[in-house]
Amino acid sequence: MQNEERPLTVLIVDDEPPARARLRELLSDIAPQFPLEVVGEAENGVHALTLLGERPADVVITDIRMPRMDGIELVEHLGTLEAPPHVIFATAYDNFAVQAFDLNAIDYLLKPIRAQRLRAALEKARKAAQPARTTLSDIGRELRGGGRTHLSCLERGRLLLVAIDEVLYFKADLKYVTARTRDRAYLLDEALTHLEQEFAGQFIRLHRAALVAKSAIAGFERAAPDDTEAYAWALLRGVPERLPVSRRQWALAKSFAKGS
Repeated sequence: MQNEERPLTVLIVDDEPPARARLRELLSDIAPQFPLEVVGEAENGVHALTLLGERPADVVITDIRMPRMDGIELVEHLGTLEAPPHVIFATAYDNFAVQAFDLNAIDYLLKPIRAQRLRAALEKARKAAQPARTTLSDIGRELRGGGRTHLSCLERGRLLLVAIDEVLYFKADLKYVTARTRDRAYLLDEALTHLEQEFAGQFIRLHRAALVAKSAIAGFERAAPDDTEAYAWALLRGVPERLPVSRRQWALAKSFAKGS
């Protein structure tokens, strides 16, 4: 439970400056009766996660539809934080609000937001226990529908975002998956099979332990007869590594090469 003597810290997330200004004004109006502090404003989910990495918040009030990363995907990434904030959806769309409420999101606000309704949502958040990380992740996945725009990982206590469009390949190693971009590798707590299902339009499986971005494939070369690691090798754009192609996946890889 939140400490009732300490101001509730709030992060506002909305891509429209007038909407952020209106929400900040409402928060200022109720602050004398309900101690709170606005710790930042973000224009999308990516910006919000950056700000939360610099200064955590007790509550995130987020719009649903935003560019780069929407509010639904943001909620899923919030579930990776060590101390996830409470989430209040602010939306003009009833269907999103009802789904969020049914999935036990802390609360939702329908635009135009009223001060009384906002205060009630904040009071609910103050009294509630800290949300479970898995709860927020589950809400995000249930509402999302399509694939994520970013993946997230914790590195030395910091949340890092990996843009899907920058990933060249995924490679499984024991319980983790490595995501490789042109610049570096990231260690993800993800399952390769789930990534394959979620991003089937962008990646193909070359091997039981490897998925490659279709746009990253430069070509293929057959492995030597005595090569025990692969039946063939995939050559990639932008990095020197090669990825193994199994005998089982060779027909798929070869058909992709002919069709690309």
